[in-house]
Amino acid sequence: MQKQQIIITGANGQLGTELTSALRARYGTANVIATDIRHPAVETNFQLLDVMDRDAVRSLVTAEEATTIYHLAAFLSASGEQRPQQAWDLNMQGLLNVLEVARETGCRVFWPSSIAVFGAYAPKTNCPQNTVTQPSTVYGISKVAGENWCRYYHDVYGVDVRSIRYPGLISHTAMAGGGTTDYAVDIFHHAIRGEAYTCFLDADTILPMMYMPDAVAGTIRLMEAPSTAISIRTAYNFSAFSFSPKQLAATIQEHLPEFSWYSRPDFRQRIADSWPQQIDDRQARSDWGWKPRYQFEDMVGEMLSALGAHITT
Repeated sequence: MQKQQIIITGANGQLGTELTSALRARYGTANVIATDIRHPAVETNFQLLDVMDRDAVRSLVTAEEATTIYHLAAFLSASGEQRPQQAWDLNMQGLLNVLEVARETGCRVFWPSSIAVFGAYAPKTNCPQNTVTQPSTVYGISKVAGENWCRYYHDVYGVDVRSIRYPGLISHTAMAGGGTTDYAVDIFHHAIRGEAYTCFLDADTILPMMYMPDAVAGTIRLMEAPSTAISIRTAYNFSAFSFSPKQLAATIQEHLPEFSWYSRPDFRQRIADSWPQQIDDRQARSDWGWKPRYQFEDMVGEMLSALGAHITT
């Protein structure tokens, strides 16, 4: 593998926490610098960095002779609806700062998009790579705009920027925070504590999801693919499985029969209703060999086991 010097923004988040660990295991801790606006609980090769400060981003990239930036700092869907102006500012200006620095220094960029780019007019089943994108949230709007900025910087300036439209991500290592699919993490923590769970989505709301180890492995696979294999410079559809809160709760109850839950939809239901139920990711599979390792039942068993549940089956 070519020598890498990597900077990760937003490294304290759900994806950033696990991606940082995986990249360090692959490239060495000294070659992966984690950054965020707050100190993590344990600091290892960490630096404070505000991505809204372009000069600070440029200084760090230059000083460290970075070859790649994984730009993860962003407001998510639910938190973005609570603070739309701040979400737009961070999600857009942060990305533009990183893209400008990449243009100046020649480093590569990974930037995460989302299924939030699809609005109510996109197909609900097997949503294709190229379809209408009219999102109803500031988060989705920022992701559509960001995808087009990424393509612009590649086409006009030659920046090697790559992106994935993530579904909901499920992890036992880091808590979710501010997303519409967060229930799929929270529910496990309640179940292993023997607590009833109140879900903020309707019981039958089906959404695309993915177990975090697959998300991390797919991200690294995309970034290690040769540039000639990358045909999409907006963002690739990326998929594993889909389920509803009712299906997830029933599968948890197969292991923990006493677990109980309720559905009480809130403002996040409107967001979820605008998203597809299944994603067609054939382009990612054909271009750079994407294939998920974990299926739905595998994920549930691993989550319960990792979080310390007593499995009864």
